[in-house]
Amino acid sequence: MEPTVQVGDQVCVSKIAYGLRVPTSHTYVVRAAPPERGDVVVLASPTDGEVLLKRVVAVPGDVVEIDDGHVTIDGAPAPVSERDGGLVEELGGRTHPLGAEYGGGPDFGPTKVPADRFLVLGDNRGNSRDGRFFGWVDREAILGRAVAVCLRDGKPVWQPL
Repeated sequence: MEPTVQVGDQVCVSKIAYGLRVPTSHTYVVRAAPPERGDVVVLASPTDGEVLLKRVVAVPGDVVEIDDGHVTIDGAPAPVSERDGGLVEELGGRTHPLGAEYGGGPDFGPTKVPADRFLVLGDNRGNSRDGRFFGWVDREAILGRAVAVCLRDGKPVWQPL
């Protein structure tokens, strides 16, 4: 998730953002609103269960395509601009830094996101093991929404995600 989240950062996560679960399970007792495009989520990797931090780029029903790291949803490219010497992408009405020093990574789609599935990518597109490798993420595999970086270099911070 670099450059948004740095190695060693501590992240505050809302585990009830998308609903209440039976403790230590992936089963919802009560579902809340689903993840939205642009949300940074904590998830269990579909391949090995490892806990990952990724950004939701496509939600159920979207037709998504990734070309050289650039996201297109339903035929409209996600806006990317330059700010402070780096790239910034807009998803879901929110902007975030976009790492491009390793290129854009593998292309993906165009394809339609199935019901109750999401496409997640890292912000460091050319150096991220994400949905382009492991495919769709089930809603039940999303463990919570990352709210902010709350500790960086051992010092308290509040950097909303």
